[in-house]
Amino acid sequence: MKITVCDDSLMSRKSVIRALPETWSGAITQCKHGLEALEACRAGLADILFLDLTMPIMDGLEVLTRLKSEQIKVSVIVISADFQPKVQQQVMQLGALAFINKPLTQEKLEGTLKQVGLL
Repeated sequence: MKITVCDDSLMSRKSVIRALPETWSGAITQCKHGLEALEACRAGLADILFLDLTMPIMDGLEVLTRLKSEQIKVSVIVISADFQPKVQQQVMQLGALAFINKPLTQEKLEGTLKQVGLL
């Protein structure tokens, strides 16, 4: 399984990686902004993309928009501190499987992964 974690915060990326299920193995790609994540997805480095929304260069909403328009198949889970219902609705309309509010916990992540059928 190829996993890409995209967040401009190194601490947040490490938090996601630590929370991943122990049974998962495979390559993990870390990205600091949305353009890097989009390029990783284009290069086939992501079966699953954990994506923040607020980032420099290209935000998470733009990444989702481009993934959809380019028909790139990747399972996206958004992890963000943006609690606005409108934004969460937009994320889901753009093809994300789920939205997890920060701060992330292992329990939140595992529960979400089970809910969307990835665990």
